[in-house]
Amino acid sequence: MSTNITPQHLEKIVPQAEDFLPLLGTDYVELYVGNAKQASYYYQTAWGFQLIAYAGLETGLKDRVSYVLRQDKITLVLTSPLQPDGDINNHINAHGDGVKVVALWVEDATKSYQETVKRGAESYMKPSIQEDEYGRVVFSGIHTYGETVHVFIERKNYTGVFLPGYKPVDKSYQTKTTGLKFIDHMVGNVGWNEMNKWCEFYAKVMGFAQLVSFDDKDISTEYTALMSKVMSNGNGRIKFPINEPAEGRKKSQIEEYIDFYNGAGVQHIALATDNIIETVSELQARGVEFLTIPASYYETVLERVGEIDEDLEPLKKLGILIDRDDEGYLLQIFTKPVLDRPTMFFEIIQRKGAQSFGKGNFKALFEAIEREQKERGTL
Repeated sequence: MSTNITPQHLEKIVPQAEDFLPLLGTDYVELYVGNAKQASYYYQTAWGFQLIAYAGLETGLKDRVSYVLRQDKITLVLTSPLQPDGDINNHINAHGDGVKVVALWVEDATKSYQETVKRGAESYMKPSIQEDEYGRVVFSGIHTYGETVHVFIERKNYTGVFLPGYKPVDKSYQTKTTGLKFIDHMVGNVGWNEMNKWCEFYAKVMGFAQLVSFDDKDISTEYTALMSKVMSNGNGRIKFPINEPAEGRKKSQIEEYIDFYNGAGVQHIALATDNIIETVSELQARGVEFLTIPASYYETVLERVGEIDEDLEPLKKLGILIDRDDEGYLLQIFTKPVLDRPTMFFEIIQRKGAQSFGKGNFKALFEAIEREQKERGTL
């Protein structure tokens, strides 16, 4: 559950990060969805995740059902309500399908809770213990932007398949992996003039440091603009870019997200791969739709980024973007929204040394998003 950032990089890019909240990695991401059974089939069939665990009526739950999916170090939990009313229904009614929990793997969930709450975090879940025959897990949690929460997971005394209350699932249905390795970063969209507030939250409450900042001059097109800051924890394993809208001639992608999601939330999850050409080729073959990039982008891209290991033609065919920083280069591509509402999407990223976020691709990317917005009539 780590990225390829080295300690030497960290000394350079996050020198002021305090480590009163040591994070071992992303434990899991939980989405509240209208139909977890069918969503589970989608992520297995299209994305190459394996169903590993389940909780529901058969395990004693009466109000909800959850399917746990895993690919390498990425764990997704898909949860649907079984009863009318309640928090899960309210979340889906307000937001559609979307991320509710970004769970963080920690050594000490009680200390993590105490350290964050005393610095001003709003409590979501006081420290509690769940046990079964495989051991015990300590949970705690705090609120972040919108209705998103962080749950701290301490699992050093647990050997079960996922968490207490979940049962392993028969793996008779196996799909081939698509080569996804771990979560590189997760991006949050917040409302007007809220970016600094939430960056300060991550700095003060969780000890994160600002990695990089982009303003509306960096991230703008003829029509729209936004601003973004990237927050990182001390060891670089958790990176949360925070976006807010900026003034433009037309409605930005952030405004569209806020309108349809009905507030702040997780905009996209960036998934790392060691071979983006193979991964994207497989995902496209399984029906995953990606943003399209004009052929003209590739006419000058190598002049901007310099020599790369890959042949340009397959990158051009797939629509993969290229950017370079002082540490190396990266390859990235973005899906169209994976939900009916134009809200959450995924990024596929392969880092060849680069620690940045594709600043050189912003214009091409956002013009591609604007073409999709125009199709939806929301630009």
